[in-house]
Amino acid sequence: MSTGVIIALIVIVAAVLAVAAVLALRARGPQHGGSLKRRFGPEYDLAVARHDGDTKAAERELAERVRRHGSLRTRSLEPAERESFEARWAAAQERFVDSPREAVGEADRLLAELAAARGFPDGGQYEEQLTALSVHHAHHVEGYRRVHRVTHARADEAQGGGAGTEEMRASMVEARALFEALVRPGRHDAGRQRTGTEAGEPAPAAPASHEPHAWSLGKRRPKES
Repeated sequence: MSTGVIIALIVIVAAVLAVAAVLALRARGPQHGGSLKRRFGPEYDLAVARHDGDTKAAERELAERVRRHGSLRTRSLEPAERESFEARWAAAQERFVDSPREAVGEADRLLAELAAARGFPDGGQYEEQLTALSVHHAHHVEGYRRVHRVTHARADEAQGGGAGTEEMRASMVEARALFEALVRPGRHDAGRQRTGTEAGEPAPAAPASHEPHAWSLGKRRPKES
């Protein structure tokens, strides 16, 4: 075999290997570490910590989450559904004044119901629902995890166990971010509203504000003058 033929074969093999490497990287898609870290944000760090710093194991777990739930298609809430969820959340915030543990429990149930109403796995499958939510709302799902943990903590007065009021307050405030992400109208809802306005219909009224004021999470609401 001549030297020229050998060189040509070497070049061909190198080219084939290069193409195979590129195709392999493309096939990995969202499983690539950098993409996973950007997609999951704080959930990526939590996964790494849970695997004792083993990033490969954490990335395999997160990639599996994407494989199982990445193509999930959510449904938008009907206006009446949205108003009901918002009213119930506001009531839970009010209830925190006198019954913080019951209020946090209601927040936990509300998030489970709301996520199910949007098309995520049913709240009876908490771990599966949380996993699916982490794929689509990675930056807010920790609030749900916290209220669920607080709700199911067993208070043990003799040993000082159970969540304190400040911990319950913090968990409920953090959980609100996920609630707002799930309850807000979808993109096609906003488009439908704009179309109606352009056609001469009155613009929809802005939803009532249910901001978590200080009085609604542990302080009495000031009397109106």
